[in-house]
Amino acid sequence: MEFFDVVDENGMPTGETIERSKAHKLGKPHRTSHVWILRKKDDRVEILLQKRCKTKDSYPGCYDISSAGHIPAGFDYEESALRELKEELGVTVVESQLLFCGMHRIIIDEVFYGERFIDNQISKVFILWLDKEAEDFAIQKEELESVRWFDFEECKKAVIDNTIPHCIDINELQLLEEHF
Repeated sequence: MEFFDVVDENGMPTGETIERSKAHKLGKPHRTSHVWILRKKDDRVEILLQKRCKTKDSYPGCYDISSAGHIPAGFDYEESALRELKEELGVTVVESQLLFCGMHRIIIDEVFYGERFIDNQISKVFILWLDKEAEDFAIQKEELESVRWFDFEECKKAVIDNTIPHCIDINELQLLEEHF
C-alpha cells in the first residue's frame, strides 16, 4: 500500500498521511515530481513524452510527462524525481542535473474504469537536458508503452489541438519555455 503526505497549498506536508487510492477518491492535496527531458536537434528543442501503458489507473494509453511520479510519504521532490527517472526510463542522473522550473498546481476530476478520480497535486517541475535516442531508454513496461521525441512546438500544438491522446497541461509546457 502506498501512502502520500497530505500537503497545504504550498506543497508542505501537514503531518497527515493518506493511502493513494483514498487520496484520489477524496481529492486530498499531495505532491508529485515532473521531469521533462529535452534535447536540441537541428537548432530546435525536442521533448520526450512517455506513452502510458493501457493498464494505468488514469489516462491509459495517453502521452504524458517524460518522467513523473507521486511522492511517497516522508520523501522529497528531488529524490522522488531521481527515483522515477531510474525506474521508468533507466536514467541515472544527479540532482544538480535537474533544472528547477517552478511549482505547478493541478486539480483533475475524471472518471476511470467507472470510478471517480480526483488528482489534486502540487508538482515540482524540472527539465533534464539529455540527448539520447528513444530506443536507448530502458522503459518500465508495467508503467509505459513507449517513449517518443516530439518537436517542442509541434508537441504544444498537438496538446492545444488535442490531436494526440494526452494528459498534459499546456500551462506546464509554457512554464518550461521560460528556461530554454
